[in-house]
Amino acid sequence: MIGDRWGVTDAETSRHYPCDDFVPRPAWQAWRGVTIDATPDAVWPWIVQLRLAPYSYDWIDNLGRRSPRELRGLPDPEVGDPFTATAGRSIGTVLSVEPGVQLTAKLVGAYMSYVLVDAGQSTRLLLKLAARNGRALGPLIAVGDLVMARKQLLNIKTLAEAR
Repeated sequence: MIGDRWGVTDAETSRHYPCDDFVPRPAWQAWRGVTIDATPDAVWPWIVQLRLAPYSYDWIDNLGRRSPRELRGLPDPEVGDPFTATAGRSIGTVLSVEPGVQLTAKLVGAYMSYVLVDAGQSTRLLLKLAARNGRALGPLIAVGDLVMARKQLLNIKTLAEAR
């Protein structure tokens, strides 16, 4: 499928992600990944902070409000917490969390897992999206998500590396 992969290896697309437990037979799925020159403990607080803002193209998905560029010291999310916010409004729901390792959420029919893989002095930040429905629209959604998720992961990379 066009737009279903960015920055990931075949092994990373073949591994189990927590969102797979919620969507065992996806209508469509997509994977994204980035290497961050920081340890998982420096990356995790930025994953936690996704609850405040999308960290993508703020002028599109945050109505022009800038995603915070400093850590706010949020506690680890819990199952049932809002996942993220756009224009200050909470959206999505946290479904599963293992602090420092993974955060899985549901947002508008899509399930997503952010997974941190310790690579010594760096971290692989992997993102998998899966949906139960929308096979026909899956390729369009994947391409749109590719643009937004790529920006999000690169922003998290920049912020975590500057810490």
